[in-house]
Amino acid sequence: MDVAHCYLEGNADAVEFCPHDGYQHVLAASTYTLQEGEQPIRAGSISLFDVNAEKGNLELFHRVNTAGIFDIKWSTVGANAAPLLAQADADGYLRIYSLEGSSNEEKPRGGFLNEVSGERISSSMCLFLDWNPLATSISVGLSDGSVSIITIAESGIEKLQEWKAHDFELWTTCFDIHQPQLVYTGSDDCKFSCWDIRDSPSERVFQNSKVHKMGVCCIAKSPTDPNTILTGSYDEYLRVWDLRSISRPVNEASVCLGGGVWRIKPHPFVPGLVLAACMHNGFAIVKIGEKKPEVVEAYSQHGSLAYGADWQRAKISPGGKSKSTTVATCSFYDRLLRLWMPKTDICCI
Repeated sequence: MDVAHCYLEGNADAVEFCPHDGYQHVLAASTYTLQEGEQPIRAGSISLFDVNAEKGNLELFHRVNTAGIFDIKWSTVGANAAPLLAQADADGYLRIYSLEGSSNEEKPRGGFLNEVSGERISSSMCLFLDWNPLATSISVGLSDGSVSIITIAESGIEKLQEWKAHDFELWTTCFDIHQPQLVYTGSDDCKFSCWDIRDSPSERVFQNSKVHKMGVCCIAKSPTDPNTILTGSYDEYLRVWDLRSISRPVNEASVCLGGGVWRIKPHPFVPGLVLAACMHNGFAIVKIGEKKPEVVEAYSQHGSLAYGADWQRAKISPGGKSKSTTVATCSFYDRLLRLWMPKTDICCI
């Protein structure tokens, strides 16, 4: 069910709902636009929206212009601190913003992003970022195939280590939320790897180069099953891996989603439910169970590359109006941001 939509001022590539209590109505959307010429400019922006799906509200309340952005992520809830938004951009910068004055208690609801730190961590482009569970470190994937581990402190950001993890663009990196000393990486070289960052340089725990037929675009650890991790690839498959033998993970199941699997987001409350952005084939909600993964719903109301997708963290109320979870999705060239509710009763999956 469509709730609301709007067009951004640049090519839309990421959407992220704030997961922190009191701020779960806040949606961030980022853009990346290549302005061609003798000296090409990669421009971008972050827009903040106030979302109320039951009222059909998608209200812009803040925007900041930036370099072209590849990824944004809110800090993890376990940090017990005010929300921070991290940005990975085409100029090789990692920037950290605090969210000021935007909690539910504020009337009217609004607020703004305040940059608290920003460093050029590489001469290569920053393609992807992930916070560790305590929001004390960030892993960053770089366009030269390297991965950086950045620590977040009151004095700013500091590079702990960086190493050449892959041969080509490193599209995705992911902390293991159950074992945060482990970092997973995926790349255009079709390899899926795991690293132990307690060593410096980090020790490779495993590398799988045989299963993915094209580049690895995204990795997501199951929030409820410490032995399960998911990968998405340009080869159009969402894969489920068994990590019980950490040095030799087993690809135990997969499902073809009909488009390159650019992003995967596990549902915040419903075990085994995943939202996927499938590039040329829209968006899909996939159920990961004991049997083969299956698509339970597809969403095809975008007319361009499906890149950004996220679930709102607001609790489902089976006895009230909201029996489902609000979803935000965005597509690249048509600059479209949409809010929608799955037709499927999430509580019954």
